Amino acid sequence: MTWKDVIHYTANGNPQPDRVVMKTDAEWREQLTAEQFRITRQKGTERAFSGESCHRYDPGIYHCICCDTALFDSNLKFESGSGWPSFTEPVKDNVIKYEKDKSYGMVRVEVMCNVCEAHLGHVFPDGPQPSGLRFCINSESLKLDDNG
Repeated sequence: MTWKDVIHYTANGNPQPDRVVMKTDAEWREQLTAEQFRITRQKGTERAFSGESCHRYDPGIYHCICCDTALFDSNLKFESGSGWPSFTEPVKDNVIKYEKDKSYGMVRVEVMCNVCEAHLGHVFPDGPQPSGLRFCINSESLKLDDNG
């Protein structure tokens, strides 16, 4: 996956997910903590360097906190200095949804879980090779499955 692929998805639509999970806000509030709900369902952001997964490098697969979809492999996690967990690519092309985000006077690419549309963070074209991508993800939107 490259920046060109990301831009293609924002302009032409995202790959189809393997499944779709839809719940009401009340159902999400029952399942998530207040902070998880604010970030994943209301497109919030945690403070830089505050998240549990920011400096954690345990082996495993990071899953969506909302629907348990496998999203990122810890082997592709790197220290970006941004204050949020950063990954070079998702575990599969169809687990992430990409949308242009023009909030706060900037143009960025928002990344969401493609299964339940949980806000995860943003992707930038300043990551390490070979992808050159930095998926900058909120810790509160993830849970680590150390069994793989």
